[in-house]
Amino acid sequence: MNNTILKLMLTTSLLALAGQVQAQTANAAQNTTTSADDKAEVSEVVVTGTRIVRPNNQSAAPITSVTATEIEAAAAVNIEEILNRLPQIAPDSQQNYQDSDGRQRIKLRNLGFERTLVLVDGKRLGTMNGQDAGIIPTSMVQRIDILSGGASSVYGSDAISGVVNFILKDDFEGLQLDANYSFYNHENKTTIVTPVAQASAFPTPIGTVNDGGRKDITLTYGKHLFDDALTLSGFVNYRDADVVPYADRATSACQLTQSVVDGPLSCSISTYSPSGYLSPQGGSNSGSVYLNNPDGTRTFVPYGIGEGKAANPYDGYSYQRESERLNAGLFGTLKLNDSAEIYGNVIWFKDESYNRFPTRVYSYTAYGSTPYSVNCNNPLMSAAQATGICGTQAGTSTMMPLEVRYRFDDLPYTLDTYVNEGVRATGGVRGVFGNVWNYDIGGVYARNQQDYTSGAFAEFEKVNRSLNVVNVNGTPTCVSKVDGTDPNCVPFDAFQAGNNDQALADYLFTGQSGTTTGVGTLYDLVATVSGDLAEYGIVSPWADQGVAVSAGLEYREEHWESTADAIYRRENGGSDVSLSQSVVEGNIEFQAPLIEERKYAHLLQVNGGYRLSRYDTNPETFNTWKIEGLYSPVQDVTFRAAFNKAQRAPTVIEMSQASNISFTRQGGSQNDFCAGIARQIQDPNDPTKQITVIDAPTASREVCRATGLSDALYGSTSLSCPNSQCTVRTGGFTVDPETANTTTFGVVLRPTFLPGLTLSIDRFIIDLDDSINYNDYSYYQDGCLSSGGDAYFCDKIVRDPVTGALYASAASNPTTGFISQGTTNAYKSKSHGWDFQGQYGLELENFGKFDWVFNGSLSTRQSWQDSPLRPEINCIGYFGSCGGQFVPEWTHGLRTTYTIPNDRLSVSVNWRYVSSLTHTSNSGDPLLGWVEGGERKTFYRIPAYNYFDVSVAYKVTDDAKLRVSANNILDEEPPVIPNSYNVSLARNNTLPQRYDSLGRQISIGLTVNF
Repeated sequence: MNNTILKLMLTTSLLALAGQVQAQTANAAQNTTTSADDKAEVSEVVVTGTRIVRPNNQSAAPITSVTATEIEAAAAVNIEEILNRLPQIAPDSQQNYQDSDGRQRIKLRNLGFERTLVLVDGKRLGTMNGQDAGIIPTSMVQRIDILSGGASSVYGSDAISGVVNFILKDDFEGLQLDANYSFYNHENKTTIVTPVAQASAFPTPIGTVNDGGRKDITLTYGKHLFDDALTLSGFVNYRDADVVPYADRATSACQLTQSVVDGPLSCSISTYSPSGYLSPQGGSNSGSVYLNNPDGTRTFVPYGIGEGKAANPYDGYSYQRESERLNAGLFGTLKLNDSAEIYGNVIWFKDESYNRFPTRVYSYTAYGSTPYSVNCNNPLMSAAQATGICGTQAGTSTMMPLEVRYRFDDLPYTLDTYVNEGVRATGGVRGVFGNVWNYDIGGVYARNQQDYTSGAFAEFEKVNRSLNVVNVNGTPTCVSKVDGTDPNCVPFDAFQAGNNDQALADYLFTGQSGTTTGVGTLYDLVATVSGDLAEYGIVSPWADQGVAVSAGLEYREEHWESTADAIYRRENGGSDVSLSQSVVEGNIEFQAPLIEERKYAHLLQVNGGYRLSRYDTNPETFNTWKIEGLYSPVQDVTFRAAFNKAQRAPTVIEMSQASNISFTRQGGSQNDFCAGIARQIQDPNDPTKQITVIDAPTASREVCRATGLSDALYGSTSLSCPNSQCTVRTGGFTVDPETANTTTFGVVLRPTFLPGLTLSIDRFIIDLDDSINYNDYSYYQDGCLSSGGDAYFCDKIVRDPVTGALYASAASNPTTGFISQGTTNAYKSKSHGWDFQGQYGLELENFGKFDWVFNGSLSTRQSWQDSPLRPEINCIGYFGSCGGQFVPEWTHGLRTTYTIPNDRLSVSVNWRYVSSLTHTSNSGDPLLGWVEGGERKTFYRIPAYNYFDVSVAYKVTDDAKLRVSANNILDEEPPVIPNSYNVSLARNNTLPQRYDSLGRQISIGLTVNF
């Protein structure tokens, strides 16, 4: 690190958001439920979205807070379960996603996790590429603040869509045990999937199931020493979850497909049958396809749908992934005097989770173009089978090329394993000097490592050896065992249905699990000072409080390393990567009360902030800023508005994807759309002959000109890429920071005539320009064709200037003759809407109290625009061809809690609502794919969903509290849609991110203080 930077940081002070702020006090500043006593408190408060500390601080940007009480009532085991209930968060259910890597990411306003800054006690969680919010145990969360709108001027890059700040319980005293157990209690009923699955001879579950058990246990201990000068606390947390396979839910008994709009439904099927799929690739029966008879008679039957024939490829996929996690943390503060307090904490975690796949011998095409081979006198084949495979060579030692696909149904599943392990440590010194100035000098070290180990697969040579079998004293034996080539070889009986030989599996699938490791590391040093200038007379003549300011400096380094073992490299290619990026930032911020406690102006305040950032990977320095205002004509009403210019620099991985150049050959979706298409037809003058005709290219002459092709070469067959694989160049782009102009404005009502009521309405407008995206070659190829020659797309198709070809040799590092792909700046994205919040506490003398908390969001725009010449596409309220987005127009949560007078018992009911979604084909908007007369008649609408959750908490004693919760108590089934993978990247016929897809969830929890 630069010594000058270090000296500047050590001589500058900065406020970091302290984690020991009283939750009720902070909530008062952020428009959440408070009591009258809380409002009277004037201790210094910390508000997410500013680094200024002062009494009666208020946020000019809308903030949603979730308290520990709400988290308890929701019976959440992990962070994503809490956040998925909030309208401001794009739901993301990694625990219900088969292809997850185990990490929990947070996405505000549907703008991607890379645009949401995640903080813990006001400091960064980790690197953007490697962070995992699952590091945070729900039992240790005191409060979660969600700030909508850009906050780059306060916190730096990444805060494009907003900030999620986790405030932890780091000032605990005593010994506490929190234990929770939850499971799903679901009734499988006949659904639209049931008859389709039955027609494919797949099992269909009916009746009540109790599954998906999850445990969450936390032990917390804390102690105050030396008259509270030293505070120490720590926790240990253990969580695990049992697997729930697709086959255990009626709605996912098979993957529904609908190949034709409004056509018949069918199930996805697989040739990897438990009966064995065989096809000779030579001899007189070459190309024939056989299936071993499921009755075990060693005869062949035609491949097709039927009991024991075609398999369900996804029945064992994880609807809830099996996982196990261990967390531990230590917190400490040492107050030396009023001017200095040393603080620090460290959290360590390790989790392991799995993606399940059927154990299979793969087709030879997974390894290359050479088939397996079997000896035609293999004793495991019956005479009829030998004749079917070898024809006239049956019974001889001839080696016949053979396709083999086999699924072992009764053997353990193949597991892709993800192990995430990391540590996050923070520390520093903070305090007050000069009776005015608060300072904080501290930093964060975070390291996240992910080890991905692919499931074991059979070596090609081992499969071949196990198929070459002869009789030795009446015992089928591998030839390689006889001749000593491979003494461990076990014969593969691929000619009998239901082979589940564990010894064979141990031979075929041992030692073929490659591992790749990714490590993200963050070093973040922050130092700032903040103070109230009233002490120096800098006060508006119409205000009581002075102008408050903060200023500071930040140095941040991010590293990313990716390595792999020899097995992984052999099977997947690639090379080791080591990337790094650093930034120096300076920022200032002010709050200026202009008028206070005057007629028609209870408060008029202006806030502002400015940050200057310099990344070592970008030659340009860029700046971000904010301007905010608060106006309360009377105490009951506050108008607020904020405008932010937020910018995000590319991450280290995005920089690598943009700049590092590599070449591959890919089968383009159009091949070269300017090439003439040659095909053979029957000669009309001589039926015994074939002639070649050249069809016109897919693209028009104008589109091809836009790619740089001369008219003379238009339609030439010489343009066709060999084997339909054009050269694709990845990288070679320069990526600039993306910019978001974010605006929020609204009103907060706290009527004095109705104490305990707070209402707020806020408008958010996030306009993102030059968004940083990864676009593959088909994005540019398809965009150029469909746009009629838009240079934004067509310029990425770089032709050889002489031949016009797109198939340059990658070995020559060409500068022309390819289609581009990689990370670069795209055009525009937008997220607009309204947030509605309300809290009310009603005390009933001698009858207890009621509390209501409401949080709703009306989305008006979730759109993108690919280029200046293409129209903007708005996907609010639609699913289908919306780039994986499915954003309902309206969502809300309303929690009602009743507590008896002695606080011994409380009952809470939560109502979650998700408005309907319509398929884009029925949108009436041509931009979304609608064509007149082309509306869908089936699966065109997902109705509105209402979920109800109930929670009861009872204090058994003053030191023990029992909780029982039921989420989705009515056991609502998720909506069913065919081809769900095209919409949600899930094969379970629904959108598991958005809907409660596994049914009613029962939870039992206990908290005991010792």
